[in-house]
Amino acid sequence: MDPENLYLSCKSTFGLAVPCCTVLESISDGVFTVDFEKRITFFNRAAEIITGFKSEEAIGQYCFDIFRADICQAKCPIDAAIGGHPQISVHARIIDKSGEQRPVCINSALLKSPQGETLGGVETFRDLSEIERLKREITRSFTNEDIVGNHPKIREILSLLPDIAESDSPVLIEGPTGSGKELFARAIHNLSPRKEYPFIAVNCAALPETLLESELFGYSKGAFTGALKNKPGRFLLANKGTLFLDEIGTTLPTFQADLLRVLEDGEFMPLGETKSLKVDVRVVAATNVDLKKLVLQGRFREDLYYRLNVVKINLPSLRERKEDIPLLIDHFIQKFNLLKGRMIRGIAPDALSFLMDYSFPGNIRELENVIQYAFIRCKSDLIAMEHLPAELFEKAADQKELLSDLPTPPHPKEAEQIRSLLNRYGGNRLKTAKALGISRSTLWRKIKKYSLVA
Repeated sequence: MDPENLYLSCKSTFGLAVPCCTVLESISDGVFTVDFEKRITFFNRAAEIITGFKSEEAIGQYCFDIFRADICQAKCPIDAAIGGHPQISVHARIIDKSGEQRPVCINSALLKSPQGETLGGVETFRDLSEIERLKREITRSFTNEDIVGNHPKIREILSLLPDIAESDSPVLIEGPTGSGKELFARAIHNLSPRKEYPFIAVNCAALPETLLESELFGYSKGAFTGALKNKPGRFLLANKGTLFLDEIGTTLPTFQADLLRVLEDGEFMPLGETKSLKVDVRVVAATNVDLKKLVLQGRFREDLYYRLNVVKINLPSLRERKEDIPLLIDHFIQKFNLLKGRMIRGIAPDALSFLMDYSFPGNIRELENVIQYAFIRCKSDLIAMEHLPAELFEKAADQKELLSDLPTPPHPKEAEQIRSLLNRYGGNRLKTAKALGISRSTLWRKIKKYSLVA
């Protein structure tokens, strides 16, 4: 259907019928129309801006492939409207083309021609991102989309973040790999007066020393072979904003001296230049090692350590906050449901029990990867043990073997009870676990512990 031939019956509002494109291209709400097969027939300019998809990319596609909302499969507003139940102010979240979540408010209705013929459905939606941002600024609080966790240490850090953000002092974040250091750095930036300016992140461990200097401080044309034009460094790009230096403990003393000068004087010299540049940048540094120990070992400048360590945040490992694992799993399931267009509703109790017992050396990043892998394997609506990565069980077994080297009192009665039930149920571990009142993962560990053979 050609949208130029589609008319809105607007006589009651405008006094005449107005061509669809004339009206719909001039409003700030996203609008798209679909036929009875739910293929998009019209996509206005605001819809392009909110979703990131161009009209030519969207038209002809199924609406759920472009307008990727978390309610598409369960409570589709278009289906409800075509079924005679128009929807008003339905709140949902979509995944835009770049992969970012956006909160929206949706209305849907039947799409009719001026002659009253039903042509399909129409959906309008409003981007609520700015409203949510303002709410957070007013309440100075966080939502689960930012930082997930109810552990006392996490709640304590969250309560201090607004004051840390306002202070404009350098911040040092210490925590194990995968514990969310960059997430907290971004939260500090987003709560600070610098939030309208850039947040620039640099992984110091990923760059060799010479390249790290040119990346951070920039260079001028002809500074070295291959320098064909001036290149601004990350410090200049982050001017008036925040520069996040991850894995700061991997840097060498020569770079540390240059960084100290920027922190103290607010100026630096690009490679090949003879004049210093002034910048106004807040530095947030992060490390997965104890910088104080590096100072004592002579591997990190003491003066730079104290210059960075004005405010310190110590993030706990995931094994220290295991009560947050179910919350994080739910968060990642919701995230990948949106990204992948799935409707997985949760995780089986035995799989959850296994993940609660696992030590997660890779912390939150490892847990996210586990759930992402489970989405590939899982074809039902519930993540089960068989959907978890095999290497997870291997790592868990290795951990148990290390623990088994420690002297432990024998449990002959428990071992005999498990052996008896396994024989009774013909080696069926699920029935055995139910009879014992334990999870399958716990039974699996006990079988390994007592070297039982079903």
